[in-house]
Amino acid sequence: MTAPRPVFPGSFLFVTRTCTQRQFILRPDKATNNAFMYCLAEAAKRWEMVVVLSQMMSNHHHTMLYDPKGNQVQFREHFHKMLAKSQNALRRRWENMWSSEEACVVEVMDPSADLLDKLVYIAVNPVKDGLVERVQDWPGPKLVSALLDRQAITVPRPAHFFRKHGDMPLEIELVMKLPDHFEGKDEFLAELRRRIKAEEKAYAHERRRTGRRVLGPQGVRCQSWRACATTDRPRRELRPRFAARDPELRIATIERNKQWQACYRAARKDLVEGKDVEFPFGTYWLARFAGVRVGPPLEHC
Repeated sequence: MTAPRPVFPGSFLFVTRTCTQRQFILRPDKATNNAFMYCLAEAAKRWEMVVVLSQMMSNHHHTMLYDPKGNQVQFREHFHKMLAKSQNALRRRWENMWSSEEACVVEVMDPSADLLDKLVYIAVNPVKDGLVERVQDWPGPKLVSALLDRQAITVPRPAHFFRKHGDMPLEIELVMKLPDHFEGKDEFLAELRRRIKAEEKAYAHERRRTGRRVLGPQGVRCQSWRACATTDRPRRELRPRFAARDPELRIATIERNKQWQACYRAARKDLVEGKDVEFPFGTYWLARFAGVRVGPPLEHC
């Protein structure tokens, strides 16, 4: 069992989830691209999440979220469930679509440097993996340009899964954006664009040095969705819970998490003993499913 972790409103979260056996179930095509964007937009609207950027790869996705109200667990549950059902219907398959390994959720602590690093990583993922030369060449949803150009995307309801006269919206608007309170948006997005271009040039230089060639958009489309990635993947490594480049911020976050877990365990012990107890702010599972009382936001327990 993993250690308890808090759910704090107002957090930036870097979410990654992988398909079972690293299979290319999300290989880009018109129907898959549409279903991914529709399910993402509908879940974000339902749970009041801000989607900063997302990149749908063939066998996983990376998504950066801002969670203003502490709804990230419900959002992930709904988004991954609906997308899995939709893709299984499209691919005519019945088994689990997602890996049995839990989704990786990393709290991004610095809303400038750390956030920028993660957004660059999300954007250039298909370039890093040697699939395309430029981010814009990736045949998946064009969500990087939607963020940089501040363009909303109107997404129609996928016809292959959702009922024609069902409750799901006929179409929905998907917006990649920074939170409304984020300061210096123009400068931040300009730096993001510059960093993406720099990464593209660096990978192009590395390909010229090694003689490696990209698969290309058409090569990606021609891959079978039943195929799997063949590259080695590290196993049994530590799974990060937060990203903080600054040493002082990293140490402070570690200390915050230690204090929270100590308060949580003490409260749980009292609960088991039948005492009237208040759990620390950020307690999620017991608050949602057992109705325990949760205290207000505090720096220390």
